[in-house]
Amino acid sequence: MENLDELLKLENQICFPLYAASKEVIRRYKPFLDELDLTYTQYIVLLALWEHDDILVKDLGEQLYLDSGTLTPLLNKLQKKNYIKKTKGKIDQREIFISLTKKGWDLKQRAYEIPMKLGKCVKIDEEDALRLKRILSHILEGFENE
Repeated sequence: MENLDELLKLENQICFPLYAASKEVIRRYKPFLDELDLTYTQYIVLLALWEHDDILVKDLGEQLYLDSGTLTPLLNKLQKKNYIKKTKGKIDQREIFISLTKKGWDLKQRAYEIPMKLGKCVKIDEEDALRLKRILSHILEGFENE
């Protein structure tokens, strides 16, 4: 029974440091994103669009691991801020494409400094950061195969 109890100790969980680190990193983003009037999830949507503009909502959701119930309100808020526009598919009107407006593209210039500012808040060297990113990407890839 004692060995089984070890399984349930918080200090032995992989999920807890992942959760706590994620929460803390997002908290560190907040002041930088506040300057752009963005939430963290709005920011990651824009990051994805700056890389792959004119994308299906479905594909954007898959890329960001966001379901439509989370993604739709985010997109609506970004559209109200005139950062994105929605377009129905020409062949299938049920398909919705998301693309950046000029204002959305212009915001990219202001966002360049965010990764550098955040890097000063996180005490990890570049080699460990790259290793961590590879490990986390590997974890996410494992979920995709389920």
